[in-house]
Amino acid sequence: MRICDLLAEGRPSFSFEFFPPKSDEAVAQLERTLAELRTLDPTFVSVTYGAGGSTRERTIEIVTRIKRETGIEAMAHLTCVGSTASELEEVLTRLVDAGVENVLALRGDPPKGSKTFTATEGGFAYASELVRAIRQRHGAEMCLGGAAYPEKHVECGNPAVDLMNLKRKVDAGLDFIVTQLFFDNQRYFEFVERARAAGIKVPIIAGIMPITNAAQIERFTNACGATLPFKLAVELDRRRDDSTAVMQLGVAHATAQCIDLLTGGAPGIHFYTLNRSSATKEVFAALKATGFAQSRDHKVA
Repeated sequence: MRICDLLAEGRPSFSFEFFPPKSDEAVAQLERTLAELRTLDPTFVSVTYGAGGSTRERTIEIVTRIKRETGIEAMAHLTCVGSTASELEEVLTRLVDAGVENVLALRGDPPKGSKTFTATEGGFAYASELVRAIRQRHGAEMCLGGAAYPEKHVECGNPAVDLMNLKRKVDAGLDFIVTQLFFDNQRYFEFVERARAAGIKVPIIAGIMPITNAAQIERFTNACGATLPFKLAVELDRRRDDSTAVMQLGVAHATAQCIDLLTGGAPGIHFYTLNRSSATKEVFAALKATGFAQSRDHKVA
């Protein structure tokens, strides 16, 4: 089923993101995580696409397995990096043949070792070009999601320019948007307000990553341009040598974020799981306990 149709039902969406494993141990970890999170009955799950398309085959394999074997709706990430238009169309054809109806269309990060993005000859330079090509070739049979950045893309110096880039993607055919991770909900609500004023009407799902490791989340925020609110950063630093305390802080903060987001009208929460289930399960359990995971009456942002 297309994710846009699931979102149109009006109840909050809960989804999880995974990345393709690179070792036998990582495969086993992902299998455990999928089994545990499957019981939460997510609206959909997504599988990332490695830098430079390095995990293309694994992404296709995992998305196909999830779709066929678990009954969970699955979305494949697809990036412009390192691929021609014809190669990307071949991937899309394989996904369609496997029954996959949902794709997150991205420009993608530069390959490891490169600081800037360079379009492949015969490929696409922008996500909007990829979105337009998919829509022209596959029409409404493919549901297309895209990425947005409440604190702007790290490569863009002007948030107004970044918003117009997003508008181009939406105009090219996006059905919904998933945001980059953020830790201050005001960033999300202000971003949605700016997006609506710019004429962006599609659902904007909030991307949340429960903090489980201080050094790790600091690397992530530096890489993607997200910021930690000062009070949260202070509390995180106090606990950085106590993994249990860090996890408790991360779960508490993410839970409070989710409740506030859903109360404020966010159409759903997309959890960046890092292929581990513990923190996400705890947040989800707290949402169920407070009635938010079952609610069907929040307005769509």
